[in-house]
Amino acid sequence: MESEFISTMVLTFKLASITTAILVVIGIPLAAFLVFSTIRFKSVIETIVSMPLVLPPSVLGFYLLLAFSPASTLGAYLTSHGIRLAFSFEGLVIGSVLFSLPFMVHPIQSALAGVPKSIFEASYTLGKTKITTMFRVILPMIRSGLISGITLAFAHTVGEFGVILMIGGNIPDETRVASIAIYDEVESLNYALAHQYALTLFVVTFSILLLVYTLNKKSLGELR
Repeated sequence: MESEFISTMVLTFKLASITTAILVVIGIPLAAFLVFSTIRFKSVIETIVSMPLVLPPSVLGFYLLLAFSPASTLGAYLTSHGIRLAFSFEGLVIGSVLFSLPFMVHPIQSALAGVPKSIFEASYTLGKTKITTMFRVILPMIRSGLISGITLAFAHTVGEFGVILMIGGNIPDETRVASIAIYDEVESLNYALAHQYALTLFVVTFSILLLVYTLNKKSLGELR
């Protein structure tokens, strides 16, 4: 039982870590696009990014399950190439990335929107390219927003239940993460093990958030 608990927690944090890493790569350019782009239909993209904030997790999970099913065009294509996303760890990663996307993008977007245009202009005047300006000047300035986005995305993925259950089920060592394990153990009236999972998640997420708020407070103090 102890080995099952450890493997479940390792899988949980593995999923959260991979999801967060992918979201960092996606979230920074997407947030920059939403702040600086002037295309006509930007509001549509903003709406799509924000949908997971109000959409029931089971809805997104259901449609992802349909998309991954061999009965769908995408699912049949993937299956023909030996790729199985439904009830697999890879499927969980995709679902988690989509559902945690706004938790990464919104803090970075807010931080970027608060950067004065004069900072960009000064950097360009000094001969810096847009990419160099973003990575060497702007990102260090919005460190608190980056930290908040990374933390929220990680914590949200750790606690996600609906999407995970819909597209991953409860397969030990592959899709059985802590949130699913808690539900399963409560159904089995095994409250002691459910408490062990729940308390571990509580302590870990509390510690991460406390660390982030402390770092952000220290960062704001340095700016002043």
